[in-house]
Amino acid sequence: MPAYQIFTDATADLSPEMLSRMGSVKIIPMEVEIGGKTYSYAPDGDISPHEFYELQKAGNFASTSQINSDIYFKNFEPCLREGKDILYLCFTSGMSGTYQTVRLCADHLRERFPERKIVCIDTLCASVGEGLFVYEAARRQAEGLSLEELADWAAGHRMQVCHWFTVDTFEHLRHGGRVSGAAAAIGTVLNIKPLLHVDEQGQLAVAEKPRGRKRAISAQISRMKQGWTPEIAKTVIIGHGDCPEGAQQLKSAVAGQFPDAEIMIADIGPIIGAHTGPGMLAVVYFGSNR
Repeated sequence: MPAYQIFTDATADLSPEMLSRMGSVKIIPMEVEIGGKTYSYAPDGDISPHEFYELQKAGNFASTSQINSDIYFKNFEPCLREGKDILYLCFTSGMSGTYQTVRLCADHLRERFPERKIVCIDTLCASVGEGLFVYEAARRQAEGLSLEELADWAAGHRMQVCHWFTVDTFEHLRHGGRVSGAAAAIGTVLNIKPLLHVDEQGQLAVAEKPRGRKRAISAQISRMKQGWTPEIAKTVIIGHGDCPEGAQQLKSAVAGQFPDAEIMIADIGPIIGAHTGPGMLAVVYFGSNR
C-alpha cells in the first residue's frame, strides 16, 4: 500500500510544540498584506505572528488572499511524483474559496497522475481549531490508519471540533465587515468581549456578549463544560493573538476545571488575526457543542 502525505494550510496555526510531536505534515503557505507589503505566512515564512500584531497595533489593517493554483501544483506535484497519495485538510469553505480552488487543482492532477489518490477535505475549521484537527489526524496516521480510514475519520469528526473565542477589540471585525460601525462603537463603550464560534457551516458566529475579559473566559470555560468529549481526544488548544498573559490565564482556568486535558498553547496567526486583531483568546477541543 503506498504511503500518503498529509497537507494542510498555514491557517491551521500549528505551534512548534505541536509540529514537534507530529509526523511530516506539510504546510502550504498563505499570503497576508499589511502596511503596504505582502508577506508569506508559514513556519518558514517571512513574518511571525508577533511581527504581524505589532504592525496591527501601529494602526495598520491587513488583508488576506486564498491560495492560488500555482502554489497547490508546486506543493502537490513533487509528492505525487514520489509515488505518494495525498490527504489535504483544508481551511473552512465558510470563510474562504480555498477549498473550491484546491478541488479544481486536484482534478487536473488526477488526470496527470491517474495512479495516485488525492483526497481533499473541507475541515470546516479555522486557525487553532483546524490545527487541533490536523494534529489529531496526524496522530492517527502514525497509529497506522490508511488514507481511506483517515479520510473517513476526518469526515466523521470535523463537526466535533469546537471553537470558542473572544476578541479584545472591535476594530478589525468592523474593518472586515464582520460587525457594523454602530455595533463596534457600542461594544467598545460597554467593554464587550464577544464570544464567537465557528458554526456548522464553518462560518464565524456570535454566541454571547460578555463584558470584560474575566467574564469572557468564564463563558469559554462554561461552553467547554457543556460539551468536552475527551473520549475523542484529550488535546485542548489555547490560541492567542499576541496575548501570552491572557493565554496563560485561560490555560490555568482550563487546567483547573479539566485536570485530564492535555493543553498546548499556539499563536493565532495573521490569516485569522487579520480579521480579529490582537488580544484574541481561543479554546478549542473535541466535543458535542460546536
